[in-house]
Amino acid sequence: MAHHFRESLFTADVLRAQEAYYGRAQSLPPAPGADELGAPEEAFISRRDSFYLASVNTAGWPYIQHRGGPRGFLKVLDGHTLAFADLSGNRQLLTTGNVATNDRVALFLMDYPRRERLKIIGHAEIIPAAANPAHAAEFAPEGVPVRKVERVFRVRVTGYDWNCPQYITPRFTADEIAQTAAPLHARIAELEAALAAARRASPVR
Repeated sequence: MAHHFRESLFTADVLRAQEAYYGRAQSLPPAPGADELGAPEEAFISRRDSFYLASVNTAGWPYIQHRGGPRGFLKVLDGHTLAFADLSGNRQLLTTGNVATNDRVALFLMDYPRRERLKIIGHAEIIPAAANPAHAAEFAPEGVPVRKVERVFRVRVTGYDWNCPQYITPRFTADEIAQTAAPLHARIAELEAALAAARRASPVR
């Protein structure tokens, strides 16, 4: 189990709330260093085609945005580092502005069909693409022109945690539905062909 995530987020206020509602607070084991992403986490991240990214502005307001791309656009560089390309968009730059003064971020990665959720916290660094074209080329998602990469986000992971599947509603993408239904469509086509052949062999008189 990754312990640094809980040590970072289970503040004294959180523990008091747990005790007030449930009669006792959760016991936290020592967490001397940052949690390290392992093979299960890397595999899970590599399959994601989207995630949610949270930051906090100077007024104290949290902001959450959705990031999407081809599977694997969020890359695991090592056990403590993630990176992804930030593409040109609506020019609001809310997360970019927030991270400039408060580099703390949180990521929620969802697998709705399997009802799995990985939560990650860390410190984000912004690398402008204009000053670092090699980074832009390295992290540009497959099929996306490098010119659309405006900056690269690097996240130094300090903690992560897995959630139980309770209350995660299964949802499926169009591709996932198409893959699941493909054998059914193939079988229907096979039966229709057999039926057509039988009708040709025994025409109705």
